[in-house]
Amino acid sequence: MIANFAAATFMVVLTVTVHFFGLLGLLWFLREHGHRLPPREKLMGQGLSILFVVLGLVAIHTAEIWLYAWAFLAVGALADFESALYFSTTSFTTIGYGDVVLDRHWRLFGAIEGANGLLLFGWSTAFLFSVIGRLRALEHDWLEGS
Repeated sequence: MIANFAAATFMVVLTVTVHFFGLLGLLWFLREHGHRLPPREKLMGQGLSILFVVLGLVAIHTAEIWLYAWAFLAVGALADFESALYFSTTSFTTIGYGDVVLDRHWRLFGAIEGANGLLLFGWSTAFLFSVIGRLRALEHDWLEGS
């Protein structure tokens, strides 16, 4: 049980840190490059910025899922990388098909991954909503081109 909590705590701290710095990187990129678009190209630029953020979030979550997969291999919870990656993906996204399961000794570790993934997806959703709001993507004047 102690090994379970230790591994889970380490992974939560690691993935939250990766997420934090990933979001900072996305913000930095938007701040550095967002102002360079001419006024007539703002619509396309804002759309591309949103696309960049969404793809960046996918990359961040993919890295976190892979980190969990490697952790499952490192502790011996799963035997091969494909199973570990599959299990990690279904756990992190809280789909949880149940066709690949952890041994009783490590199942709490898998459950904590699901809770961690849920929180990180929520954080990403809030971030994306904030970016879209900041870019004024849904404002009436932007849609009319003024």
